[in-house]
Amino acid sequence: MSAVLCFIEIPKGSRNKYEYDADLGGIKLDRFLFSSVTYPADYGFFPDTEGEDGDALDAIMLVDKPTFPGCRVDVRPIAVLRLTADGGRDDKVVCVPHEDPAWADYESLDSIPRQLRGEIEHFFSIYKEPEGRSVELHGFEDRDVAERLIDEARERWVSSRDRAR
Repeated sequence: MSAVLCFIEIPKGSRNKYEYDADLGGIKLDRFLFSSVTYPADYGFFPDTEGEDGDALDAIMLVDKPTFPGCRVDVRPIAVLRLTADGGRDDKVVCVPHEDPAWADYESLDSIPRQLRGEIEHFFSIYKEPEGRSVELHGFEDRDVAERLIDEARERWVSSRDRAR
């Protein structure tokens, strides 16, 4: 799979939950996380996709330094964290900046250090807990599954636009 465009909503290290608001045409502050955890990586979505939850397919972009809300980055998917939140599928595709030499050797799930995988899993397992919402982790899967989910989400997005006409 060639580079995929990712739209960043939340920078690494943030406790603020920003979301893109199509009606507003920009980023808005959705809420503050109710716990003391911070996002372990930049977080956003793939434009022109529709995940199984009806929202754009989520993306976790591994970075050394955070970017900023609204930043668009060409990325390479390398894995996916499978999870269910609020009763529905809410997968998170893990990706790296496409042309960044610091991440050039990250090609698959095995490229992600065990410590970082643990941080990502821990964050997503508890970040909604103080709000009384549940998350069930189903573990990581490799790049081929991530790429398939992106393709399916693109097809779902096109189909939903066709039905809306």
